[in-house]
Amino acid sequence: MSEKRESKTNRSLPHVPTKQENTAQASITEADAIIPAEVVEAAKKAEDAVTLAEKPSQPQLGEWQPRTQLGRDVLAGKITSIDKLFDDGIKITEPGVVDALLPGLAHEVILIGSSSGKGGGGRRTPSRRTTRMHKSGRRYRVSVMVVVGNGNGYIGMGMARGIPGRHREVVEKALAQAKLALIPVMRGCGSWECKDANPHSIPFIVTGKAGSVRITLMPAPRGVGLVVMDEVKRVMRLAGIQDVWAKSRGNTSSRVNAIQAVFDAMRKLNSMRISKESEAAMGMRVGRVGMASIVMPERVERRDRRRRR
Repeated sequence: MSEKRESKTNRSLPHVPTKQENTAQASITEADAIIPAEVVEAAKKAEDAVTLAEKPSQPQLGEWQPRTQLGRDVLAGKITSIDKLFDDGIKITEPGVVDALLPGLAHEVILIGSSSGKGGGGRRTPSRRTTRMHKSGRRYRVSVMVVVGNGNGYIGMGMARGIPGRHREVVEKALAQAKLALIPVMRGCGSWECKDANPHSIPFIVTGKAGSVRITLMPAPRGVGLVVMDEVKRVMRLAGIQDVWAKSRGNTSSRVNAIQAVFDAMRKLNSMRISKESEAAMGMRVGRVGMASIVMPERVERRDRRRRR
C-alpha cells in the first residue's frame, strides 16, 4: 500500500500557465523594456544635482525671498550689522534678517508642559497641551516656547500655538517669533567682589515680572556660575551670561511666566540710564564682544534721544 502511494505522489503533471500568470509575465517584460529609459533620466537628474551642489552658494539666503525694504537692503548687502538696527530703532519684521546678520544662531525648546507619571508625579515635556470643551467634544491645542541666542549678547523668546499632530510646524512658528523678538543684552561686571573688565555677568540688579512671578537678577563675581533654576540656565547661556545670582517670588513652577520674567529683566537692562563713568568702571557691553559692542558715547546719546521721544 505504501509503494502505491509513493508512485502516485511522484507522478509529475505538465504545468499549464494560467491567465493571471501570462498577464504578470507580460507586465514584467514590458517593465524591463521601460527601465533603461528611466535609469538614464534619473542619472541625468542626479548629475545635475551634483553640479548644482558644487557651485558656491548661500543656502539660507538663496531660499529667502524678502518681503520688506529692510529685508531687501540686507539681502543686497547695504546693511551688514544687526547693531545698526538696534541703534537706529528699526523693527525686525522678517526672520530672514536675523539669519543673514547673525548666522549660526542657536535655539532651545523650553520644557513648559508636563505629563502625569505612574507614581503620581509629572514628567516635563516640550509642549503644553490645553483642552477646550465644545459641543462636538474636546478640542486640544499645544503650545511651544523657544529661546534663541548666539551665546554672545543677543537673546530672543517666542511662543506659538497649534493643533496636535503638527508639533514641528508649531516649533518653527515659535522659532520665527523668537527671531523677531531678538534684543541685545547689556552685560558687565557689577559685583563689588570682582573687578574683572570682561563682561561675564550683569552690571546691576534688575527685576523682571510676568504674571505672579518676580525674578531678581543680581551680578555675581567670576567663578560663581549660574545660581538659577535649570530652565533659566539655558536662557543665560544663550545670552552669554556666565555668572549671576537670582531671587524669585511667586509661582515659579509655571515655566512660561518664569522665562518671560527673565526676558523682561534682560529687556529692562537696556532701558537703564547710566553715567559714562559707571559704564567704564563696570566694563559694560551691549551685544557681541569685540564687534562694535562697546557702549560708545554716541550710542548712548542716540539711545537717550529715542527715550525722550
